[in-house]
Amino acid sequence: MERLQKILSQAGVASRRASEQLMLEGRVSVNGQTIRELGTKADPSRDDIRVDGRRVKVAEHHRYLLLHKPRGYVTTRSDPQRRPTVIDLLRGVREYVYPVGRLDFDSEGLLLLTNDGDLAARLTHPRHGVARVYDVRVLGEPDRHDIDRLSKGMTIEDRRTEPADVKVAGPGHLIVTIREGRNRQVRKMCDAIGHPVAALKRVAIGPIRDAKLKPGEWRELSEDEVRRLKTVAARARTLHHGGHEAHGLRPSQTAARRRSPAR
Repeated sequence: MERLQKILSQAGVASRRASEQLMLEGRVSVNGQTIRELGTKADPSRDDIRVDGRRVKVAEHHRYLLLHKPRGYVTTRSDPQRRPTVIDLLRGVREYVYPVGRLDFDSEGLLLLTNDGDLAARLTHPRHGVARVYDVRVLGEPDRHDIDRLSKGMTIEDRRTEPADVKVAGPGHLIVTIREGRNRQVRKMCDAIGHPVAALKRVAIGPIRDAKLKPGEWRELSEDEVRRLKTVAARARTLHHGGHEAHGLRPSQTAARRRSPAR
């Protein structure tokens, strides 16, 4: 017997947090009974578990996809405003995969999508502190005081950010590494120092990089990349607290790229 939100996550329906919301909305049933209690457990091999009336089955085959999200796409499976979503770019993918974390509408860069709920939960939960690296162009030129504020942490919306690694790559050009997943965090940090973001691209997620993947393209992660990603997700928080976060982010080498049709 396992918690229902964990079963839904493992089945690739949604992240655990999003699965909890589905339950609260009364969209989940077990053996014909609507379930709203978050502590409810079930047996995925025996119970009839449904979301919006559709039977849920635990994924037999996990998919791990790396997409270069272009600007102008929302990081979700569907959008009530009918804007293009990252799922629109995944031609030929039949499995129910979903984005791991966020990348806002006006940003581009690397995005993971999977139906492996356990890995998605570890990558997105703050306690694991998996590093995400952003190539950031800002208006104006931040001075040393600005860089120190970004690096040491600042208060945004009544919450203090964790320390970040910030490197100056040129005039108005920063490389920012954070280990949190707060909404539009890098943009808000740059707004706070008076140098708004002009362009933002995520270039690494933990050990995963791929400078050759073009906007709109996606590919499968290799077995080695999946292994390294799981290893980093399991140990990142320990390394971060110990002050020895490894930055050995090797470029990805593998797997044929698939290009989405021009939109």
